[in-house]
Amino acid sequence: MHLSLIRIYNIFMKKALVFGAGGFIGSHMVKHLKSENYFVRGVDLKEPDFDKSSADEFIIKDLSLQESFEELLTHENEVFDEIYQYAADMGGAGYIFTGDNDANVMTNSIQINLNLLSFQTLVNKKLETNKTKIFYSSSACIYPEENQLTPDDPDCRESSAYPANPDSEYGWEKLFSERLYESYRRNHNIDIRIARFHNIFGPLGTYDGGREKVPAAICRKVALAEKEIEVWGDGKQTRSFLFIDECIQATIKLMHSDFYSPINIGSEEMVSINQLVEIVSKVAGKDISIKHIDGPLGVRGRNSNNDLIRKELDWDYTLSLEEGIEKTYKWIKNQLSV
Repeated sequence: MHLSLIRIYNIFMKKALVFGAGGFIGSHMVKHLKSENYFVRGVDLKEPDFDKSSADEFIIKDLSLQESFEELLTHENEVFDEIYQYAADMGGAGYIFTGDNDANVMTNSIQINLNLLSFQTLVNKKLETNKTKIFYSSSACIYPEENQLTPDDPDCRESSAYPANPDSEYGWEKLFSERLYESYRRNHNIDIRIARFHNIFGPLGTYDGGREKVPAAICRKVALAEKEIEVWGDGKQTRSFLFIDECIQATIKLMHSDFYSPINIGSEEMVSINQLVEIVSKVAGKDISIKHIDGPLGVRGRNSNNDLIRKELDWDYTLSLEEGIEKTYKWIKNQLSV
């Protein structure tokens, strides 16, 4: 291709910046954006654990630090069309609910969001533009603990977030950061989108080490077990889980909409952890029993409420939990070489 045509192509190519590109959801988003012919810059503390990043550029950086942050937000002296902010200090129940990591969770994640919003505001003023749209990944953990005390009927409507009372510092940080993004929208005209993710799972996600989410942990345990696995608590606590591909689809639909208030992205197929073990065991073709032990649990029940996203974005999940588990279990089993 002639050089002048390449320059013209690059001018019209959409540019995306993905923070947390070395993580599970961020790495999947990078792949999707590249499939849509975006120029993509990925930034994280590390590259993806299980696959080489598809990003055009991948920068290793601690986003909680301010050094050189302004340079991250431009490419060839132009702002990015879209920024996806997944970077956070987080993990599964074994990391979030012990209390041992609360200060790091609060400090590191809040600082990342402060850095992004404050420096994006400076860049917009410097370049006299305001075209960058920022997606922030919040969490179902922001919902009040008292609305999720029973496993059968948790209330996770978006409007139920206040009066606020999340059950963890992780949830409080996410709720504060939502308000931070909303304040920058009001005061500095930053174009934002906010999604409250409900337990996203799938291939290429962490499955051991203490930061893994429940579906990955159960898949690993079942793959390695002959007859029995351990489950924290009585296993009657309930959750819903959304497969990663559907999470990406919903996020893109949100980004291309005019809806800027926080919105749930999740599945409404709620199951108990005991039922999740049954599903994984069925997929694995094993007869697995459960040994219940003490451990961090989180709320008693949690389920996405998709009324708002169906109304505003005409989106809903289509993949069953069992179908998603089939894909995830196969990948984790291959990783374990069993």
